[in-house]
Amino acid sequence: MQRTAMTSGKTALLALALLLPALLADAAPPRAVPVMVGGNDVLDACGSLGEVRGLKADGDGFLAVRNGPGAAYAMTDQLPEGREVMMCDQRGDWIAVVYRDARLGRCGVGSPIGKRQAYRGPCRSGWVHGKWIVLMAG
Repeated sequence: MQRTAMTSGKTALLALALLLPALLADAAPPRAVPVMVGGNDVLDACGSLGEVRGLKADGDGFLAVRNGPGAAYAMTDQLPEGREVMMCDQRGDWIAVVYRDARLGRCGVGSPIGKRQAYRGPCRSGWVHGKWIVLMAG
């Protein structure tokens, strides 16, 4: 009886050791996906202007900015109704945006950047759900 219990305990520990990496991988948030800009010598680095619109009156009052194209990615900022954003890329329903902080001027994406590259500032960037962005120009 004691030997059977000991074997069962070892088997359970082995099973846990084998399953633990898979469980941790499921729990970890996805790795951030950078907003990519440019890639054309003629067109603006981010070709469209959008605006946050249609937020639910009884909702949170903001559009979540995430560090990747999906709800599983970490939220990095919140945009209010009416905030303008430059639209740079899209993956499914998610739009990669660049937006300025009230203290900053230009974001550097309104003119061509020949080489496609990750946006590094001076403005903020991230991913938002396209349901709440209305195309204004571009």
